[in-house]
Amino acid sequence: MTDRYQAGMTTRRAVLGDAHVDRAEAAKTAFDEPFQDLITQGAWGTVWASDAITDRERSMLTLALLAALGNFDEIPMHIRATARTGASKSDVIEAFQHVAIYAGVPRANHAIKLAKETYAEMERGT
Repeated sequence: MTDRYQAGMTTRRAVLGDAHVDRAEAAKTAFDEPFQDLITQGAWGTVWASDAITDRERSMLTLALLAALGNFDEIPMHIRATARTGASKSDVIEAFQHVAIYAGVPRANHAIKLAKETYAEMERGT
């Protein structure tokens, strides 16, 4: 393992939680292992591991970009991560309001729907 991979796993666990990362690692196969290594080193070991901005800010940016680009499948995962990154519900709605203005109301609306569902699950402990 490279230092960047190790840093990525540390950051990934800090942001997403051990349970999520353990499930992802258990589901990894020889087919997707190169992809998992890429995102662990690139996304988590480089981008998320940088101290240039806070995890709170990075969380808000990530959610806004996911919504703006219509990558809705990862929004619930990153909403759950806000419990560890420090991004508040107020921060998240601000990010999605920017999405509405700069990328489109339908995308923001869907992202908000997903966020509301995910927050409700978090509050129920599910």
